[in-house]
Parts: sequence; structure tokens; C-alpha cells
Amino acid sequence: MGFGRPHYVIDSKGFLLKTYNIAVIEGDGIGHEVVPEGLRVVEAATRDLNIKCKWQHFNWSCDLYLNSGRMMPVDGLEQLRSFDAIFLGAVGHPSVPDHVSLWGLLIPIRRTFRQYVNLRPARLFQGIESPLRNFKAGDIAFYVVRENNEGEYSEIGGRMYANTAEEMVVQESIFTRKGCDRVMRYAFELARKGKKHVTSATKSNGIVYTMPFWDERFRAIAKEYPDVKTDQYLIDILSAHFVQHPDWFDVVVGSNLFGDILSDLSAAVVGSIGIAPSANLNPEREFPSMFEPVHGSAPDIAGKGIANPIAQIWSGAMMLEHLGESVAAQKVEDAIAHVLAHSDLRTPDLGGKASTKEVGEALAKQVQA
Repeated sequence: MGFGRPHYVIDSKGFLLKTYNIAVIEGDGIGHEVVPEGLRVVEAATRDLNIKCKWQHFNWSCDLYLNSGRMMPVDGLEQLRSFDAIFLGAVGHPSVPDHVSLWGLLIPIRRTFRQYVNLRPARLFQGIESPLRNFKAGDIAFYVVRENNEGEYSEIGGRMYANTAEEMVVQESIFTRKGCDRVMRYAFELARKGKKHVTSATKSNGIVYTMPFWDERFRAIAKEYPDVKTDQYLIDILSAHFVQHPDWFDVVVGSNLFGDILSDLSAAVVGSIGIAPSANLNPEREFPSMFEPVHGSAPDIAGKGIANPIAQIWSGAMMLEHLGESVAAQKVEDAIAHVLAHSDLRTPDLGGKASTKEVGEALAKQVQA
């Protein structure tokens, strides 16, 4: 049985329940505020569907690092290995360098569990005004598929002659045929469910080895999908097109670095990074997948109760979809769309005055309407 498949139990009333064991890591900053709202809405969406999510909380964070020198225990990955999914809030705090916090928790999870697809949807909802002129709800809806295990974010490199005039650093990028092919195939399969259009992000005019190889693999995989339209753009002009023509896109596939940058840009063009979800997927279900908002720990607003919980809640919908609970997932997405379209309930990032909890409670109520 693969990870993310239901377990069945009989409850006290004799009903058959599908249960999922979910690891919860609130992490740092606003993670402590948005994760409870994500749990609230997921529970509301599954309550009448004979589905039970069993949450197990792990207090792994920068606070743990400051007390112990580790972002998670030595056996942390083994503790997570048996779960059906991982629900993560945010990682990072000014007291701990970002490369320490990320490489101590987030990236080891992604790589150990072969979460090689980072899936980030962008959608312009009714009730949210894009910073771009002349775009309305429904005009912008696409996915960024980011390669999540290799590329520019490798551990190969080093520093020599530190603190001298000859100081030098080397950072290597790693692109494998297996790594490129599998993330590109995922992008093409996803496009077949939508508008059948895949765009590749590249920079083969300036990066002489890795990007031409990426282009070669994209052309090779495209031949397997003759029904899917393809195009490719250099990353600089592609970034401009995201701003000027976001309605052009369906599925955009990019390397670890390019996908990371483009997905934050896509969140901005649809109104706020506070509504941007993501899924770190192991499509073969050999390991658990992880679901998290894009926005990070936002230490500047942490503790104020004003963080937008929609990204975390939408990440919960992506988790439900991955678990095979499409009905519950759709209830959550529909609730987000309804509340944004038919109420003025907004957190400050969207120009409103609502609290994190108020938005979470409204969405939980709506999924049961």
C-alpha cells in the first residue's frame, strides 16, 4: 500500500471511517497562526464524509535549533516516514540563517522522501484585485511545476581561502536525465487534465551546459505527448510575460531555481503571496508528500494574528486531493472562492482588517454550508 492511502476503522457508532495519519509541523513565525486554521477547515470539510485525519504534532523549528543545535531530532526523518502526509506551516527566523533552517528541516524532507515535484497553482479569484490592469477573475489560472530535488539547489561546492584576497566559492548545479524527465512527464500529464499546454523555462543562451540539456530533455519528453502544445522561453522574457500575459499559461515547468522564482511571481500577479499554496509531491507514493504555503514565516507580522491563512488552507485542499479525497478538496476550494467573492472578509495583505482566525472560521463554516 502506497503512502497517502486510507486506513479503515469502525467508529463508536459502527460507521466505517477512512482515516489518514498526518504529521503536522507548525514551524516558525506565522506557521503557529495559519496551521490551526488549515486544520480547522480540513476537519470541517471531511466531517460529513466519514473521513478522519489523525494529526500528530511535531515541535520542530528554529526555537528547537537554538536550544539543541538541530532543526529536528536525529531520527526526525524516520519519525515522519510512516505518515500518509506532512502538513507544514513555515520555516525560518531572523535568529537562524536561512540556509541553516532550510537545510536542517525542509530540504532534507523533500529529498529523503523524493518529493521531486513542487506544485504551485496560481488563480485569480473573484473579489481579489490583481495588481495587473485589465485582468479579472478566471483570466489567470495556471500551475508552476518546479523540479524540487536537484538543479541549482545542490550541496556540491565549497569555499577556499576564506577571509583572504583570494577567497573563492564554488556552487555546482546538478541536472540528471532521470530528474528532468520525471518532472517534465508530471507537467505533461497535468496539462492533459487542463488546457494541454506546457511551457518550459530555460536560459540556454547563457548557461552553457545544464540549460541546453534541460531543453534537450524537454523536446524528448514532448514527443511522448503529441496532443499537448509546447513552448519555451528564456527565464528573463518569461518573467516579463508572467506580468504582461499571465493568461497565456497552463502548466509551466522549470528547474529548482527558476520554478522557485516564477511561483512567487505568479502569486504576486494574482493578488498576494498570502493565498499561494504548494505541494511537495512524491507522485509514486513511495514516501509521504508534504503540503505547505509559499509565504514563509513572515517574522515581521508573526504574533499579530493578521496573517492570511488562505495559502495554508488551500494547501490543505491540495493534501486532500493527493489523498484521493477530491470531494473534500473541492469543498475547500469552493469555500475559498465563495468567501472571497461574496464577503469583504480580508486580511491586511488583501486590504482588509480581518484576523487570521476570522478568515479560518468563515471558511470552515462555508465548507459545511
